[in-house]
Parts: sequence; structure tokens; C-alpha cells
Amino acid sequence: MKLLTLALVALILLIQYPLWLGKGSWLRVWEVDQQIRAQREANRRLQERNSGLEAEVRDLKVGLEAIEERARSELGMIRRDEIFFQVLEDAPGR
Repeated sequence: MKLLTLALVALILLIQYPLWLGKGSWLRVWEVDQQIRAQREANRRLQERNSGLEAEVRDLKVGLEAIEERARSELGMIRRDEIFFQVLEDAPGR
């Protein structure tokens, strides 16, 4: 009877091994779940960035204000009817 009990316990342990430690184990499922959550968060951030870029592209295609703003801030351009003043601050050693 002892031998039969030991054999059954050994069989139960052999059956449980793949569930806990094998290729499709609970630990592996948990790791994959964590990776999926991290990827979803990364996808959400990228989707927000894409939405912002899409709005900027749409604004550049439709409105002249965005083009003018970019020309002023990035290229330092001014309009024909504007006067440009540059204010210089005193050097700290003066």
C-alpha cells in the first residue's frame, strides 16, 4: 500500500510540474502578462504622441498661423511691416 501511495504522489508531482515550472507555467503566464501591460502603456504613450503630431500636421496644412509661428520661433523671421529690435543686456563685468 505504501508503494502505491508513493507512486501516486510521484505521478501527481509529475503532472503538476508543467503547470508550475514548465513552458506554459503560471510563472511564464505572469511574466507575459507583465510584458503585455508594459507594451500597452508604451503604445498608449506613442498614440498620444501620434495624436499630437497629427494635429500639428493638420494645423500646418490648413492654417497659416502655425507656419508663421514656426518661421518666427525657429528661423527668426519677421514680417515686412515689422521693425526688429534687439535688446542687449550689460555684461556682468561692467
